[in-house]
Amino acid sequence: MTSDIDAPSDNKTLKWAMGGVAVVAVLATIVAAVLLFGGGGSGGPQGAGSDSANQEAAAGVASAKDTGPISVITEDPSCAAWTSINNDLANSGQGLWNDRDRSVPASAWTQKQKAQFVAAGQSMRGAAAQTVGLVKLTPHRVMRELYQQFIAYARAYSDRIPKYTPADNNLAGAANSASSALGSICAAITDGPAAARGPLVPPSAPPSDIAPVGNLASPQPFLTSSNSVCSQWNSALDQFGKQTAAWQQIDPNIPSIYWNREQKAVNYQVGPIMNSFATKLEQLGRQSDNAIWQDFANLSAQYRRAFVTALPTYTPNDNHLANAANYASTTILGACAAVAE
Repeated sequence: MTSDIDAPSDNKTLKWAMGGVAVVAVLATIVAAVLLFGGGGSGGPQGAGSDSANQEAAAGVASAKDTGPISVITEDPSCAAWTSINNDLANSGQGLWNDRDRSVPASAWTQKQKAQFVAAGQSMRGAAAQTVGLVKLTPHRVMRELYQQFIAYARAYSDRIPKYTPADNNLAGAANSASSALGSICAAITDGPAAARGPLVPPSAPPSDIAPVGNLASPQPFLTSSNSVCSQWNSALDQFGKQTAAWQQIDPNIPSIYWNREQKAVNYQVGPIMNSFATKLEQLGRQSDNAIWQDFANLSAQYRRAFVTALPTYTPNDNHLANAANYASTTILGACAAVAE
């Protein structure tokens, strides 16, 4: 997307898969909040209930029986509809609410600022309403979870508008990352790198737990209280950003056949760093004791590994894989920031 709430999810010129503080401008408040984050217990997704209630909720949900390891997604029938929703949300902000000052609380808004924030909240709520149908449509558990988290955080942000404070922008950051992850996954399908690179990645370990489908019409944020792994997650992304600083400076629109000697050396060196980072995220996902967190961590890891397989013959379309990995990881970053207060 192209708005400040929802950054471009399929733009090849995005910075590759930057960690922590260097991701995208809209996440600056998220990173700042997480840097001040303390420990705490884990919070799992809400809304399981009895087995019979879970079975009833899962009725008609195409992904209800997807209980296997996370892998690179090579096709998904929900992508066409999501791309339309995504584009509409981005376009609705042009000249209307993209440039609102997120540092100003509702108590200090001018009439213009109030109108901008109200419009932003309405647009996000509308996009969330349209996304509800895709929760049932996708056959992939992790896609369903991303849709659900976009809905949950977009609505949570909209609900805060009347009494908005700058900390509430973390909710928009989480929604942004979820939507951008979905956009990058779909772009990787449409433009080919998912099918070309995905099969080269070994399967990840089976999940240790599966989150219930939950309330389809009213999904809840997957992180509802502080989690001690949040600080480690932020540190891992921050370290990755520093370790890949030279790589981030290379224009992602340059295919590998046109890399100069220095660019080739940087890309040769970054592969092992990325693979190590992927393993680290998987470990932290398991430690979180949160099934959706674990799925997002594994998703990020698998797309990161797929990107590494692309490096020797890299083309600009492969950047969708890096972006999917990045935004899956910053969805967790945003969720952590949202419960940091």
